[in-house]
Amino acid sequence: MNSLAIRLALVIPFGEQLVVGTWNQLFPRSFYDDFPTVDLNPPFSDHFAHDFGSATLGIALLLGIALVKPKTHYVVPASLAYSVWSVPHFFFHLFTMEAAGTGEKVFLTVTNALVALIGLTPIALALLRDRR
Repeated sequence: MNSLAIRLALVIPFGEQLVVGTWNQLFPRSFYDDFPTVDLNPPFSDHFAHDFGSATLGIALLLGIALVKPKTHYVVPASLAYSVWSVPHFFFHLFTMEAAGTGEKVFLTVTNALVALIGLTPIALALLRDRR
């Protein structure tokens, strides 16, 4: 695998973390009210929203560094930081969907599974590249 494939695998998690983190940091009430399914877990907390936004932007920073310099020693920690969030996030939603309708349950399960896999993909690509 070459650096281009790794960069392409990093684009989605980087963009997702940048958008979600910025939205949550700058407009926390809008994020709670408008992002799909977030309002299934009330109540709204401005403090929590800002903290989550800041942490998400920190992960975006690591992913951005790996995107610019796709060396394994940047890619693996950045993707692991993303995965430390995305994998438990998948399982949280998998087991706490009482308030969700059928369509929301399918949406949450599929999208969160994809998000978790997307976070692990750059690690696999970097390790495959390094084996060569």
